[in-house]
Amino acid sequence: MLVKKLLGKAEPRIWTKPLRKLTPKTTLGYAIIEYANNVLHETLYPWQEWLLIHMFEIIGDLESPNWRFRFRTVVVEVARQNGKTKLSKIIASFFQNVLGVESIFGTSLSLEKAEEVWDAVVDEQENNPLLASEIDTVARRNGGKKLILKGNRVYKVGAPPRRAGRGDSNDLVLLDELREQRDWETWSAAVASTVAKPRGITICFTNAGDPDSVVLREVRSKAIEKIDGTKANDFGGNVNAEALGLFEWSAPEKAESDDVKALAQANPALGYGRLTIDALMANRETFPESKFRSECMCQQVETILPEPFPEGAWLGGQDEHSYIREDSELFWGIEMSQDRRYTVIAVCGMREDGNYHVELVDRRIGSEWAIDWFRARAPKYGEMKLCFQGRGAPVSGLAEQICTIDGITRMAQEGPDLSAGWNRFYDAVAACTPGDQRGGVKVYHLPQPALDTPGRTCQLRNLGGGIMLPDRVKSPDDISPLMAVAMAYAGATQINKKERKVYESSYASGSSLLFI
Repeated sequence: MLVKKLLGKAEPRIWTKPLRKLTPKTTLGYAIIEYANNVLHETLYPWQEWLLIHMFEIIGDLESPNWRFRFRTVVVEVARQNGKTKLSKIIASFFQNVLGVESIFGTSLSLEKAEEVWDAVVDEQENNPLLASEIDTVARRNGGKKLILKGNRVYKVGAPPRRAGRGDSNDLVLLDELREQRDWETWSAAVASTVAKPRGITICFTNAGDPDSVVLREVRSKAIEKIDGTKANDFGGNVNAEALGLFEWSAPEKAESDDVKALAQANPALGYGRLTIDALMANRETFPESKFRSECMCQQVETILPEPFPEGAWLGGQDEHSYIREDSELFWGIEMSQDRRYTVIAVCGMREDGNYHVELVDRRIGSEWAIDWFRARAPKYGEMKLCFQGRGAPVSGLAEQICTIDGITRMAQEGPDLSAGWNRFYDAVAACTPGDQRGGVKVYHLPQPALDTPGRTCQLRNLGGGIMLPDRVKSPDDISPLMAVAMAYAGATQINKKERKVYESSYASGSSLLFI
């Protein structure tokens, strides 16, 4: 009996769809594949060909001089040892020799990684009779390697500090291991260097990140929100969501580490070269599970870190038709991100079925706007009950200031009330777990990406005595949206209910009620 060979999946699990049918006239990918085969004599894996065709989609027609790339930024996520370096080499060589671009810049957290691609390009250029005659200069000094072709076409590599690429104008930027970037300095400097180029493009190769992969996590979130058609958050990282492409080969969420089909989805080169399922399973035996999932399954931190609520609970409480009933009293929650960049306002009220509804109603950069927000609405509602963490939170001072406004009632959650309020919220979320038999009140929420993300990734800290509270520092995402709704719920469930005032929501798509 013949056993079918296990092969990696050529198509990624998550990807940005093309605007039109991809043909040799609507993407440069076919030309790059031909160049790789006929000039560089490279045999590409199916996933590499698929990616080249999709990532180099163009706007316009290649027969016209005014064409440009659809994407200004491309993020490629794939597990290690699948051929990223080879692909980078082919792209750089094509841009320099066929497109004849003026400047290519490569960088990585480790300069050695960037030089690895550069060395491969130089070796190919020097040893290929069709390309060698184009060489002007090869500078190999440490920290300043340059391949200069005739006509002053330059490919150089540089270290990744905050000034990487700054001051240059590059046609192509190759950023390796985006997962290692812990702030926006390198990204902003390197990516901004393509702005002046009509066909400038930045290509980032990486595998899955960890909780500290600030740039990758936020750029990926923005790309996925665009793919899903939901509102993209403003991450302030010089990223234009309209010109951002994501191509991610990764194992499905919750896939077991020994699931060979999941491994084939994350390792598209599996079975085509030296990468075998036996080699992956050997890694599984020796790697810590979190590292194996990140590097060999390309799974995001959401599948590595424990969720704050029972499995399926947060999704079980998601209801796009949820709303607050007409006569319910409203409780407002306010929070601020750990870095004080964002301020979030939420609301909680009772549903027709006796359960509760929570919702983000606004989230903006800064804090002063929140004072004006409540000052403008307090007269309309007569009384607004403001719920917040009274001590030890970034928002505490701002909330106290808002409480001086006429019509705002202070409902600070602090001391025993803080932990008790969080426990009530936790139990209400947990009660939404499919098949849960504990009964009791439930809390529902609309599908809102800014809330759903921390609802799945928030990390808890043990204060002793069975007391658990969200950990702002160790949580990989901004948990202020989750804390805002939790505080509103805590206030709503600790006092008697009175009449409800109609509320406003400018934040949510498909929100319960409209602004007055």
